[in-house]
Formats: sequence, structure tokens, C-alpha cells
Amino acid sequence: MATSPCSSSGVSSSSSSGLGADAGLEIRTRSVEQTLVPLVSQITTLINHKDKPKRSDKTLQAIQRVGQAVNLAVGRFVTVGEAIANENHELKEEMSVACIEARRAGETIAKLTDVASLDHPESDSHITIFTDKTGVVKAARLLLSSVTKVLVLADRIVIKQIITSRNKVLATMEQLEKVSSFQEFVQIFSQFGNEMVEFAHLTGDRQNDLKDEKKKARMAASRAVLEKCTMMLLTASKTCLRHPDCESARINKDGVFHRMRLALEQVIEIVTDSRPNGENEVAPISIYSGIKEFKNKVEGLRENLYFLSKENLSTMLEVILEHTEDFTDSAYTSHEHREHILELSKQAKMELEQLVSVWMQAQNQKTKDLMEDLEVAILKTCQCMNELKREVHSAATSLAADLLKYHTDHMVLKALKITGVEGNLEAVAEYTCKLSEQKEQLVEMCRLLRHVSGTEPLEITCIHAEDTFQVTGPQIISAAETLALHPSSKIAKENLEVFCEAWESQLSDMSLLLREINDVFEGRRGEKRVYLSLPRPGKHNANLKALKPVKLDTEEQAKIAKLGLELHLLTSDVDSETEKWEDQENEIVQHGQGMSSMAYSMYLFTRGEGLLKTTQDLFHQAEIFATEGTKLASALHALSDQVHNDDKPLLLLEAEKLISMCKQLQITAKASAQGKSATFTKVDACILKTRNVMTLLCQLLPLCCKLLRKNKAGNGCLKPVPPWKEDRIQTGTNARTPERRVDTFGIKSLENHVTNMTFLESK
Repeated sequence: MATSPCSSSGVSSSSSSGLGADAGLEIRTRSVEQTLVPLVSQITTLINHKDKPKRSDKTLQAIQRVGQAVNLAVGRFVTVGEAIANENHELKEEMSVACIEARRAGETIAKLTDVASLDHPESDSHITIFTDKTGVVKAARLLLSSVTKVLVLADRIVIKQIITSRNKVLATMEQLEKVSSFQEFVQIFSQFGNEMVEFAHLTGDRQNDLKDEKKKARMAASRAVLEKCTMMLLTASKTCLRHPDCESARINKDGVFHRMRLALEQVIEIVTDSRPNGENEVAPISIYSGIKEFKNKVEGLRENLYFLSKENLSTMLEVILEHTEDFTDSAYTSHEHREHILELSKQAKMELEQLVSVWMQAQNQKTKDLMEDLEVAILKTCQCMNELKREVHSAATSLAADLLKYHTDHMVLKALKITGVEGNLEAVAEYTCKLSEQKEQLVEMCRLLRHVSGTEPLEITCIHAEDTFQVTGPQIISAAETLALHPSSKIAKENLEVFCEAWESQLSDMSLLLREINDVFEGRRGEKRVYLSLPRPGKHNANLKALKPVKLDTEEQAKIAKLGLELHLLTSDVDSETEKWEDQENEIVQHGQGMSSMAYSMYLFTRGEGLLKTTQDLFHQAEIFATEGTKLASALHALSDQVHNDDKPLLLLEAEKLISMCKQLQITAKASAQGKSATFTKVDACILKTRNVMTLLCQLLPLCCKLLRKNKAGNGCLKPVPPWKEDRIQTGTNARTPERRVDTFGIKSLENHVTNMTFLESK
């Protein structure tokens, strides 16, 4: 594979060829970067050929073909660039200049490589790649620079589309805030929904295209806020229209609008790489990142005793130990963890003092004994920091596990819904206090998890979760107060349900986040378990040897990237559902986890990553996935014998659906495909059908869990919740937890809603 021509700070290429592009052009997206890779590869081939002593006819013809191919490709590229320029007048001048430069450079390369028909290509009478060695380097440099400029300008147009889409959303939001009638609201919200779908598509594509993982995580967080807030905006606005004099309803609605505006602003900051008033983003420092930097400095003393001062090292340790106070001062840190952290902090100071003492001596007299003492001091200091890192990780993750287990039954939310419908203001006030306490616990959990998350994207996810709990808690309270004031209002009840669902969804996301943090800590880098039935060459199928493996090129991978993303989201949903089962050895759970792991491998294939390297690997994985699905269907049939007669038909119907879908997937995976186009069509079909099976699985798992709970069928499904710091909340036995909404893709639910919405409840 060719070396990437781009870096985060500019465009660069092989130093041996002397190529380079405009250093002022920063490549921020994978699509621009990947477009340049084949061009750099071809030009590098030409540059390397100019110095080779042997020049056979075959070599000369190859050089000429490459030169002509570059020129033709540039010509087609420039034609598209010129068309873009004509449609975007503000960039027309810059784009036209870049296109002219690219065309000129392509033609120059074609002339310099026109050597196949010459008897003496090194003759001075005809200027060629061999006689004008600097000319081809100059032309190549100009070509790379101009092509990159065209791509960056085209990328600017994408940014402009996102900004334009954001402005439309903001303008419609302002109209929604001012409406005073249901009829007007329905009309404007329908328009708003369509605009949000467009914005979601544009920002989703941009998120997938970003190179910077930190920006990608921030974009994902902002888009998640917008997705959830869109439904909140609908119900909160309806409630406000139905009860215009209700102060709590107005507060509830205003909170949603404010949060959406902040999220829209953050999206624009990310895509334009700018912040208001030109201020720089100050990233919060975590204990993990502090320890990592501190250890790097300490270990650097082996190579250079003079590259930093003892004051710098002492200051770095002080900052780390200040952050450990977040743990030692927390009311939720256990006494044992607190004592261990304090002991290790004291030990770290002592180890650093010893290190500094030996280090200062070694600077004055570099003897063998002193250098050995320095090595021992370095090792002891780093070991102490590793133990501190392990202790804070244990403190944060054990707290998170306990809290998530305790709050999994959503007892406070159930109580708020019941007392709200009863119009019991006193009881609602009591449970809102309990929810506020729960919010403080979860916010503290997120703050501590951020310190041990291990990667910047996971840090950002922790910060997003903290913000979500901080904002959603008061919104649930205002929605519950509104319902208590208007207990017969269906619209106020629906509004409270929506905010409670958002809270439950965030708790579910925290379970997944906790697992990813543990994966990073244990060195698994946040990847899923490797499924044992992944294809190995020659192991599963003797016919594999007769088939020529095909790899997808960049364009084809881009086409299935969006489908792959849907598959990824579905695996997260399935994992969340399987984690709710107490009996992890249950056959249904085992098959579900296996299918999720295989689907995740197929998702990685759409990104050009993971263990599935070729299309044949993918097809074999799809066959195994379908087989696992058939086994799951058998387990569902067995479960149907344990449930009540009323529930049996539904379960059998879902099992038959699963069998049918798995058979279709197996037929597709086994079908022969000759040629690249047919192979890509088969890949697309396999991933699409896998996605459909996963969508059904997302519906089956909670259904089975519900039926097992209902029938008390031995295996049990929900984990028991131990008491936390207070007595459990007692509510009526008829309290019903709303089913968690399964969404195959972030924007699908909104698209369906906008399509189907013809009127709103006014009762």
C-alpha cells in the first residue's frame, strides 16, 4: 500500500522522491487523503524510474503508459473541478486557477514520459524524464499541490452545505418557539423534521470522513444530542401548547431548545475547526494522560539527563496527585480505595525524591554505579505510577458497575410516572429529590471514569454522558411537575415518557462505555471479542483454495460504509440487551453474543479493518452468522414450550421470521459471483441481510427476557439490584417500564416520524 501523502498538519510525501505539496493545505478528511494516495503512488513510480540504468522497451512503454494514465486521470478530475467551480461562484476563481495548474502539470508529465517511440530517450534533442530530471519532479510537485488544492476547495463546499443546513434548522427552530397553535406547529415541525434529516445525513457523512478521532467523538456526541432532542422538542412543545400557562412546561421546552442550539454550534465548530472569539479549546487533563506523560519524561532520563528540570517533573506529579483528590474527596469512593490511593500518592512523592537525588548526582558524575542506581529509581517510580493508575481504575470502574447495577430497574422514574398521573404533588417532590441524588451519583461516576478512560475519544464520551445526566435530570423533574399539575393530560404523560427514555438510554450507553474502558485498560483497545469461527485459510472449506480472494477498493468501501455503520449501531444495541440477562450461560444469550461479535467483524470489514481481509472471508463469516441464527431459532422454539399459550404464537412467529432471513442470507453467501461488479453486489447484499437479522435480534432479546420474567422460567433474565445508600423505593406492582426503543440508525426514527406524521394529539 502506498504511504499516505497527507498528515494532520499539511501534505507531505516520500522524501526520497523530493515531492511535496503546499504546506498550508491541511487534510482533515479521509476522502481527500485517499483520493491522493493512488496519484502519489503513480508519480512516485515515475520518479523512481528516472534514475534506473536499465531501460528496456518494456520499461519505456510502461513509463509512457503511466504518464498518459496520470494525464488522462487529471483531465477527468479537472473537468469535475471546473463543473464544481461553475456551481459555486465564491470559489470559482481559486478553483479555476488550481484546475489550470493541475491540467498543465498533467500535460507536462505526459510529454516528459513520451519515450516509448524514441530510439535514444536520453538524447538532448528531445526533453524527456531522463534528460530533464528536475522537470518531472517540479511537474509532479505542482500536480500534487494543485490537485490537493482542488480537493480542499471541494471539501470547503461540503462544509458550506453543512453550515447552510444548520442555518435552515436554526431559522425553523425560531419559528417553532413562537407558534401559538397546533395547526401551525404541525406544519412547521414537519418542515423542521425534514431539515434535521438532511442535517443528520450531512453531518453523519462528515463524522465518518474525519481523520481526527477526537473530533469524530465530539461530532458523535453532538449528533446524539440532536437526535434525542428532536423528539424531546416535539413533545415538550406540544405540552407547552396544550398548557400555555404552565411554568414547568415552559422551562422544560426552553431547556430543549437551548441544548439543541449548543449542539448545533458545536457541530459547526468541529467542521470549520474554529471556536467563538478565536479562543482555544482547553482539554481537561485526566489522571491516565498525566501518568502517561510523566512516565515518558521519567523514562527519557535514560537517554538524556539534561532535557528537563527537576522542577518540571515535580510539577507534573503534583498535578496528577491533585487530580487523585477527585477520588479521595468523593463521597462514593470506598474507604479501602481511598486509603490505597493516599498511600500510593505518598509513595510516589518519595520515589520521585529518590529519583531526583540520584539523577542530580548522575549529572555531576556519570559512573556505572550511579547509572545503575538511576535505572532502579526510574523502574520504582514507574512501577508506583502503574499501581496508582491501577488503583484509580479499580475505584472508578467498581463504582460505575455498582451504580449501573443498582439503577438498572429505574424505580425512581417509575415512581415519578405513577405519582405524576395520580396528581400527587407531594410524592412527586419526594421522588424528584431522589432523582437529583441519583443524578449527582451518576455525574460523579462520569467524572471519575473520564480520569481512567484511556483514550481521548472515550474521555469525550464520558464528558458527554456527564452533560446528559446534568441536563436530563432537571428536564425529567420539570416534565413530572407538569404531569402532576395536569394528571389527565395525555400529552404531558407522553412528554415525561420521552425524557425518561432518554435517561434510560444513557444508562444503557454507560454499560457499553464501561466495557470499552475496561477493554482499553486490559489492552484490547476497545475491540470486540474475536469470534472463534472466523475463517482461517483452508480450515473450514476446501473450495476456498479454488476461489480468488477479492479486496474492495476505496470507492467500494465508501459505498458500504454507511450500511456498515448501521450494523455497528445494531451490535451495540444487541450487546446492551444481552448484558441485562442474569444468566449469561443462557442459550439465547450465547447465540446472541456470538451473532453480535460476527456482525461486528463484518462492520470492521466495511472499514477495511479487522480479521476479515477479503470478500471470501466476509462470505464465509456470513454463512457462519446465518447458521448461528438458525441455532438461535431452535432455542426460541424450546422457549415457546415454557411460556403461556397466549405468548407462544408471537414467539413462534418471530422464530420463523428468523429462520427465513437466515436461509436467505445463506443462499446469498453461497451464491457464485464472477467479476468485480458481481462480487461487490454480493458483499452489499450479505451486509444488508445481516443488518436485517440483527434488527430482528434487537427485538427478540427483550421479548424473550420479558417472557422469561413473566413466566419465571428458571433461568431468570434481569440482574438483581442490591441496595445502594438508601432503602429501595416501593412502587405499585402494575408499574410498567417503557420498552427501550430500537433504532437501526440514528436518523431512521425521525425519517419515519416525519413521513407518517399527519396530525398531533391535542388532548
